[in-house]
This record gives sequence, structure tokens and C-alpha cells, in this order.
Amino acid sequence: MTLRGRLTAAFLAVVLGPVLLGAFFIGSTLTALDRSRATERLGLAAAAARTSVDALCQQLRAAADAVALHADPAGRSAAAEQLVGRGLAAAVTVTDGTGRTTYATAGGPAAPWWDCSGGPATAGAVPALAARVELRDRAGVGLGTVAAAQPVDAGFLARLRAATGAGVTLLDGGPDRVAQTTEPTDVRDAVLAAAPATVGDRVVETTDGRYVRRVGPSPDQPLPLVLSVPGERPPGRWPALAGAVLLAALLAVLVAGRLARVTTRPLVELAGAVDRVARGDLTARVPVRTRDELGRLAGAFNRMARETGTYVAALTSSRDQLRGHLGVLGDTLASTHDLQRILRLILHSAIATTGARAGAVLLLDGGGELVGQCAEGLDGRWLRAEPAALRVPLGAGVLGAVAATGVPRRGRWEPAAASAGEPRCETYVAVPFAAPGGTDPVGRVGAEPPDGGGPGAALGVLALYDRLGGEEFDDDDLGTLRTFAGHAAVAVDNVRVHEEAQRLSLTDPLTGLWNRRYLRESLRREVERASRFGRMLSVLALDLDRFKEVNDTWGHAAGDTVLAEFARRVRGEIREVDLAFRQGGEEFVLLLPETDARGAAIVAERLGAVVRDSPIPVDGQSGAPVPVRVTVSIGIAVYPDHATTGQRVLDAADDALYAAKAAGRDTYRVAEPRPRPLTEEIAVPAGAASPADGLPRAGAAEPGPARTDPVRPAPAPSPGGASSGPHPPRQSRGR
Repeated sequence: MTLRGRLTAAFLAVVLGPVLLGAFFIGSTLTALDRSRATERLGLAAAAARTSVDALCQQLRAAADAVALHADPAGRSAAAEQLVGRGLAAAVTVTDGTGRTTYATAGGPAAPWWDCSGGPATAGAVPALAARVELRDRAGVGLGTVAAAQPVDAGFLARLRAATGAGVTLLDGGPDRVAQTTEPTDVRDAVLAAAPATVGDRVVETTDGRYVRRVGPSPDQPLPLVLSVPGERPPGRWPALAGAVLLAALLAVLVAGRLARVTTRPLVELAGAVDRVARGDLTARVPVRTRDELGRLAGAFNRMARETGTYVAALTSSRDQLRGHLGVLGDTLASTHDLQRILRLILHSAIATTGARAGAVLLLDGGGELVGQCAEGLDGRWLRAEPAALRVPLGAGVLGAVAATGVPRRGRWEPAAASAGEPRCETYVAVPFAAPGGTDPVGRVGAEPPDGGGPGAALGVLALYDRLGGEEFDDDDLGTLRTFAGHAAVAVDNVRVHEEAQRLSLTDPLTGLWNRRYLRESLRREVERASRFGRMLSVLALDLDRFKEVNDTWGHAAGDTVLAEFARRVRGEIREVDLAFRQGGEEFVLLLPETDARGAAIVAERLGAVVRDSPIPVDGQSGAPVPVRVTVSIGIAVYPDHATTGQRVLDAADDALYAAKAAGRDTYRVAEPRPRPLTEEIAVPAGAASPADGLPRAGAAEPGPARTDPVRPAPAPSPGGASSGPHPPRQSRGR
């Protein structure tokens, strides 16, 4: 009998043991693998749900903070309406210290609301999620609370389902009471039946093969959610395994007794090694006793076990490395708004995960051009300049086409298809990333990219070059890079939202000028700068004359029109480096760096003339425009001639403003010089000095006695500024 025949007979004789082990191994492995995958999917879904709810809570807190920053009710109501109009919140309410609602936007969801800081206000159906902040006056005394809310409805659950990739159910006061759900009707009852057994992070399997997990309520996620995903086990596995085992047992019984001694030993050794591998021992080896088919089988098994162990070790190392990169990336996204640092970390993680040699992140600027933000490995034969020198027009070359179409690309480099500004390489992979809810590169709102990446406005491209080993990038690398591109899109969007929130917190919503909060910081900074470089700083306090009569005669809407037009004219008469603030009501403040009293007086004359000579049209009672004549009184103070601290300079300007009011309004006055100290310091040729005419000039550095020459007429102001002294170049600030 040939070895093949003996092997066939031996397989039939002893198949029961190996088949039982193999069936148990296959069944248990499929079950364990299915549960492991479902648990991992539910873990990712739970993390995505927490992140989505936390992002919504942060947005609501930012909205409530923006309303609470306003000291007057009118400012708070205007800010609330603006936030609701922009979609940052569905409703905003303001309550006093007794809990009574003093203001609420129209059309908001009904109370009670889920509180982001922990749980619902009452049991039962709660239609909205809210964040609350305390409302305090300038002395820090609590005045009440500001709450911003977004509805928790079917649309909200649909967005959670899209973000998590799992079925989402919102419970209503109990483990089996549903407020909202995205589950199909045929699986809803099974999911609710399994929900009470989900405690903590425990995953429960339903009778129809779905896996269920609860998320919240908890301090970081107040909504009681139930997530579920379907299992992936093949149907009818147990009957098929049972049938195979039964058939093998019947055949083995017929021939096992006669051929057992001939074929038992090598097969038992092989079965033992398989059993050890089934228990996870990939170091199991089979002795190679002969050179026949069994010996070759043993050698093949040993090679398979060795290669499997190497592959599993590589997968474990890659998984741990990816988890580490994602953990560091998540911590960085949560702890900083430094866009360059986040993009560098995303690029480094993508390169390390995919095994690329180099890469770059490019963002789309306002001129329709991709500009490099960070790069790694692009020196030498790729790029010989800074990342900012990497510029690719939208639609040009590989990177420009990826950004314009929204379709990721990979393959080998073709110089004919590349743009002149792109790095040279052998292989590449490039993925676009977009802001959610925006427009595509050609302006279609919410357009769907061809790759199914979802709607969004093009922000930039993440590109990797030359994979280690010379191989081309595959689909797994493309999927990994899409994940990192998604992180880059979130980082860019978060930084822009943060910058916009900062801008709103420091500007006056009516006039667009900086507000009183930013005045204190700017005054301190400019005084420190003037002191450090021995320069002057002029402070102008402005007050519209008889502004109350405008409100009493034409109404507050006309008064707002006057204030907004006055602010526009002020911005048109000052330099780009000058700062304009609305201190409150009809009071304004100007900071003129590098400007002496004579230059400040020139600015005051220009401002008085531009306001006085052109009446401001407002809507009259009949609806027709009515010109309103407005004048302004101005007080001028100069650091360091009139005071040595920022607050004192501002107070001196206020005193000069009162003097201008007392002089009949529609004029300006310069503050009185401060009294000289009893002790005289030795003059040092580094600070600013005032001439004999009493109007200090910027840039005067000659020490010594006061000048006695006649006062020269003030030179005409230059088109770019107001100071009569020299102006070194400075970085301008955005308005």
C-alpha cells in the first residue's frame, strides 16, 4: 500500500480526534474573533459617541461663554441671536440668581434639557442637550446663568450613527424605555432586552447575533445611549461542523483499528502541534522523521507556524505603534490649538505607520493655491527649501488634482503629470481632507466626493512619498492615510473655530471695534513697549456730544446706526498700527503708538472734522432717511509726559475729555502735564523728551534744558499716520 493510501486510511481512522479539535478550534475561533471584532467596533463607536457629544458640549459652552461675556442685557440678547442665527446653538436662555428666565431665544426646544455637566434636569423625555455657564458682574458676583442648547432628536441620533457606524438608541428614564432610536424595528426589542445587562464597558450578545453596549450617562457623556453592531459569524456553522464530525467519525470507526499502528504516531504529533497552535502557542514544531510526504508535511507545518508567529508579532507591533500614535495625537488635539504642531505630529505618525520615507501637509490658501505647512524627509533629492516654498496651484499636478476633485490617488510617479512645484519621488499616495458641512472646491455646498469621503470644503492634502522597500502604496495605506487626513481636517477646523471664538470675545458686535476687555490688555502692552524702546504713546478718549438726545429723538436703532457709522469713520482716519476700542455706550478710546501730543492733536482735529462736516443719515419716524448732525469731544494724554502707567494715562485722557466738554464740546483738550518731582533725576539720552511748547514729540532723544526757539508749525500729517515724529516699521494687527 502506498503512503498516499496509508495516509488516506489513517486519516479516516484517526480523523475523529483532529476533526473534533479542528471543529472546536474553528467554531471557538470564529466566535471569539466575532466577539473581539464586535467589542473593538463598539469601543471605537463609544469613543466616537463621547467625542461627538463632548464636541457638541464644548460648542455649547463656547456659545454660552460668548453670551456671558457681555455685561449688558442688550449685548447678551444680540450675541444670543447671532449665535442662534449662525447655528452654533438652537436656543439660548438667560436666568437670574433666583432661577427665573430673563431672556430666551425664540423657537428653542422645550425644557427640561440634558446638562452637559451631568444628567438631565428631570426624569422623562428630554429633547435637548445644554451647557450652562455662570453669569457674573465685574466684581465677580453671580448674576445667574446662561444656557445654550441643541436638540436631541432623530437628526442628532442619525449624525451619531454616521459618526460611530453603529445603531444608536437614546433611553428615556429607564433601561427599557426608548426616547429616540436608529435601530430597525425587527432588532429593537432584542437590543432593549440586552441593554439592562450592559454594565460599565460590558458587551452583551443578543439572541439574533447582535452585540450591545451602553455608553453613559457619565460626567463626560451625559446621554444614556445604547450602541449595537451586528455579528459577522457565518450562518449555520455549527450544523455544518457537526455534520462533518459525524461523517468523519463513521468513516474512522470502519478503518481505525486496522491502520492505527501504521499512521498514528506522525499524525498524533501533528495533532498535538495543531492543538498547541490552537491554544496560541506559535512556537509549536513537528519533528521531521522521514523524507516522505509526512516529513514534507511536517516541514511545511513548521514553516507555516514560524511565518505565522512572525506575522502575528509584526501585526502586534504595528497595532501597538498605531495605538501609541493615535493616543499621542488625541492628547495633542485635546491639549493645544497649535496647528503647526498638530500637523507635524499627524504627518510623523502617518509616515511611521505606513513606512513612507517622506511626506508633506499642504493647506489651501485664499488665492486657490496649495501651500506647504510642514514636511518631513523632503530635503536632498526632493526639496531644497522650507515647506512654505512648496506651492501647487489648485487643479495642477497630482496634488492640485487631488484637492480639486476630492479623489485620493496613489501609484508611481509620472513626471509628465506632475506640477513644477511638487516634490519628485518614485511612488506616492495623496489624500484630501475637508471641513465637514462646507463646500467642495468648485463651490457645491455639501458635495459628495467620488470616493465617498463625505461632504466638506477642501482644506488641503496629506501626501506621502516612497514607501520603504520600493513597493507601491496599497489600499490599506490609503485607508490609514484617510484616518490621519480626517484628524488633520478636525485640527484645522478646531483651530479656526477657536480663533473665531477668541475674535468674538474681544470685539464689540455693533461697531466691530475692540471691546473694553481687550483695551486693558492692549494698553498694558503698548505702555510696556513704549517704555522699553523710549517711545511715546498717545491715548485719546472720545465721547459723542449729546448722544442721549439722538436716542430720545430718533430711537435706539438710530443711535446704533450713529455709533456704527462713527466707528467706521474712526477706522478710516487712523493708521493700521493704531488701535480703536469701544469702551461702552458712546465712549471710545484710541491708542496711537509712536505718536506725540502734536500728532495726537492732528488726529483729533481730523476726527472732529470728519464727524462734524458730514451728518449721519438715520431712519426717521416716517421711514425716510434723516440727517443727524453729531459732534465729538476728545481728550488727549501722552505716556510718559502725563502719567507713568496705562491706567493713569487713560484717566488723564478722561480728565482732558471732561475739560473739552466743559469748553463747549466739539473740540479737544490735551491733559495737563503731571507735576515735576521734588528730586530731579539725571537725564539719560535714551527716553523721550518734551520741547518747550508743551506738546511732547516722539523720537526726541537729546537731553538737556528745555528748548527756547520759537514753536514751529506742525508738519502736515503723512498719509499713513498721525505722529509728527519718526515711525519705525511695525507689524500691523488685523481688525
